[in-house]
Amino acid sequence: MNQAIVIHTPLTDEILEGLEVGQKVLINGVIYTARDAAHKRLVEAIANGEQLPVDIRNQVIFYAGPTPAKPGAAVGSICPTTSYRMDTHTPALLAYGLKAVIGKGPRGKEVVEALKKYKAVYFAGFAGIGVINSKRIKKSKVVAYDDLGPEAIRRLVVEDFPAIVANDVHGNDIYEREKTRYRIVK
Repeated sequence: MNQAIVIHTPLTDEILEGLEVGQKVLINGVIYTARDAAHKRLVEAIANGEQLPVDIRNQVIFYAGPTPAKPGAAVGSICPTTSYRMDTHTPALLAYGLKAVIGKGPRGKEVVEALKKYKAVYFAGFAGIGVINSKRIKKSKVVAYDDLGPEAIRRLVVEDFPAIVANDVHGNDIYEREKTRYRIVK
């Protein structure tokens, strides 16, 4: 079993160029949560030449909205949401300087090409382990779009947050690779 690679945010091209599809990573530092509505607002702000409420350059966005925190916890259960829902907005955020996203499921062709073009990666997060994920989050604070409730942008401080490289900066795609590996022949 391969060892997980420990990475720290903010991310650099050097870090990302060394990652390959299928590698396990443990992310440390700051990541941000954002889902559909927040992505729409971020892209509109970029299109209008407005300053973003958080600087996403060289950062990671986690497609998630945590449940309410229990006493003493930074967040409640938190798992990735389906990534393709952000596909229409992701290329613009990558062009702006976002370096990684965490979600679940395959990405569209345009996103895969944008990841390659802007030297960014897509991490597959682990669904079904929301409580375990929450224990890796040490601090949480709403930093933008509070009116969106659970879909507000949160700044999370994470320690050894687990993920797998699903799309790397070289254009490799774990979902395409694994389709061939697990194809059922009738």
